[in-house]
Amino acid sequence: MDAKVTAIQPSWIDTILSSIPSRHIENTEGDLADYIPELAAADPDRFGLAIATKAGKLYCAGDAEHPFTIQSISKAFVYCIALELAGLDPVLENVGVEPSGDAFNAILFAPHNNRPFNPMVNAGAITTTGLVRDVAGNGAFDLILDRLSDAAGRRLSVDNAVYRSEAETGHRNRAIGHLLRSSGALQSPVEEAVDLYFRQCAILVTATDLARMGATLAHIGENPVTGRQVFDMMAVRATLAVMFTCGMYDYSGNWAYDVGVPAKSGVGGGIVGVVNRQLGIGTYSPRLDTKGNSIRGLASFKDVADELGLHVFDASNVGSAAIRSFIE
Repeated sequence: MDAKVTAIQPSWIDTILSSIPSRHIENTEGDLADYIPELAAADPDRFGLAIATKAGKLYCAGDAEHPFTIQSISKAFVYCIALELAGLDPVLENVGVEPSGDAFNAILFAPHNNRPFNPMVNAGAITTTGLVRDVAGNGAFDLILDRLSDAAGRRLSVDNAVYRSEAETGHRNRAIGHLLRSSGALQSPVEEAVDLYFRQCAILVTATDLARMGATLAHIGENPVTGRQVFDMMAVRATLAVMFTCGMYDYSGNWAYDVGVPAKSGVGGGIVGVVNRQLGIGTYSPRLDTKGNSIRGLASFKDVADELGLHVFDASNVGSAAIRSFIE
């Protein structure tokens, strides 16, 4: 692996990215997230990926500019915002940081305190969204949209058809909201908190946006292109830690073993990954496995991590001068 890495030229990343779609394009396993009717209308053959570095360089392949809704990937960024607005201790009082081992939409709380296990499952995400609303009030969604837009480096928008589809069918999330309110983890009115959650999940992004948003987290909260400090540094550290342990639903342990970077997936087909102090990675392919993760996205991330030595415990990681020249 070390010999392969030292032979890297700056353009080699383009070769890697352009080869990955062809490796996995024939893989048509998995299903669309048809429990949200609008997501069932997605083109299942779309496949894009992008890498954005801390120096502002961008590398893309396939359908990297095709828009889709961010869905659960928003959980990571809203958690980061909640930590900043409400403070670390108040957030920890309401939502934990332990992997649950259960499905993302499980109606199950930690038995010792009757709180959500972590902010990357629906119960924890609704809680953190509620915390943002508690501080920001009626301006909470504008705040979330502004922050995610600043992280992406462009103005994002909402897919109103997807929002309406989720709002009309999201009865399980409403049930979770009522249980959160009953247990005291959620202070906001249930309908307002859950509606805000539906709206944040319907924000439109591309694989390129996700790569840049990941690069913003990798660059300690500063967008490497615009120079804007988007997120608080300590909030970023806590968010990356939870992404690493909980970000890929009940596949998170396997992800840490195989890929080894903080990441968050969404049932819209996207995955964002963060290599601390180095780069962000975004992928999009809407066919999902039974856990809700993009099948081609998982395979693509593993390829990129293997070929660039990005696993957090890979000896070739940031120590290689060739990798540093690519990143910078």
